[in-house]
Amino acid sequence: MEYSNIIYHYDQDYDYNYTDLNFTVPEFDYENNKTCFKEMSCATLLFVNVLMFVLGVSGNAVVIWIAGFKMKRTVNTTWYLSLAVSDFLFCACLPFNITNMATEDWIFGLVMCKLTSFVLFLNMFSSIFLLVAISADRCLSVVFPVWAQNHRTNRKASVVVVVSWLLAGGLSVPSLVFRDTAEHPGRTVCLNRYRGPHNHQAVAVTRFLSGFVLPFLFIMVCYSIIIIRLRTNRMTRSSKPFKVMSALIATFFLCWLPYHVFVLLEQHLHLYDPKVIHIGLQVGTTVATANSFLNPVLYVFMGNDFKQRFRSSMLSKMANAIGEEGRTTSRYLSRSSSMEGRGSTHI
Repeated sequence: MEYSNIIYHYDQDYDYNYTDLNFTVPEFDYENNKTCFKEMSCATLLFVNVLMFVLGVSGNAVVIWIAGFKMKRTVNTTWYLSLAVSDFLFCACLPFNITNMATEDWIFGLVMCKLTSFVLFLNMFSSIFLLVAISADRCLSVVFPVWAQNHRTNRKASVVVVVSWLLAGGLSVPSLVFRDTAEHPGRTVCLNRYRGPHNHQAVAVTRFLSGFVLPFLFIMVCYSIIIIRLRTNRMTRSSKPFKVMSALIATFFLCWLPYHVFVLLEQHLHLYDPKVIHIGLQVGTTVATANSFLNPVLYVFMGNDFKQRFRSSMLSKMANAIGEEGRTTSRYLSRSSSMEGRGSTHI
């Protein structure tokens, strides 16, 4: 994960100073030869990120193994497999930024400086776009069950996944364009060079709207329709898959909200204490990191009643959490078809 630092510098294209958001440098003063371990807050964030790296890589690797190799390929396993791949790629890049935090020196060069930032936003956009796709899939399955039974295929789900990743990649390109390295006394830093406040504001607002606000409005509409429909028909026996999906959406919202809030506040730095923004961005990016390792945890603890299944294996819990979705949807669709066959007015 990238760590924020507010850097003031003169831009030759403008006659005033502006802020450049640098996610990788945890200190304001590059002249002082400090290490992260000498400050409790930085050392704590370092420990938390190491823990999230271990849990995120191992947890998502297990989900990929189960959904990709141990379970029958369905629309639902396609969704969750793609989410796990996105989270795994992001967690796999954490050691670069963990090393940078510990040494306060970016030793990996310009390419990795750009790439680690690109992967961060690729993870953010791909995750939210996949959650949008899953929400739309749930909504169609509930509102048009017979149509969904006939047209809801693995191939179409795979196409949606590919499109989601392409859109996410396109929206992550600014990281490749504006990310850069700079030499400071005794160290190299990885930072953003927006070359003007308008570029910075445009990127921040675009990420906030396309990667947070608009997707969540769409998701909320889908879930409102689902809730109304299910209350009317009461045709599903299990609410577990909806609980899992709701937990994934809520987790994404809570994890990424602080980050977006402080990024937007940073656009008006003259109104706030720079140190407060700096700390908020550090905490916000760390909380955003947590989203990538919390997803497999949700599969475990919400797939079945944890107290009843405590002695069963973790792999079984994950498989049940993912597979329960398909079984519930199949029961719903089958019952809907049967009712239509009898001339029922329920869908």
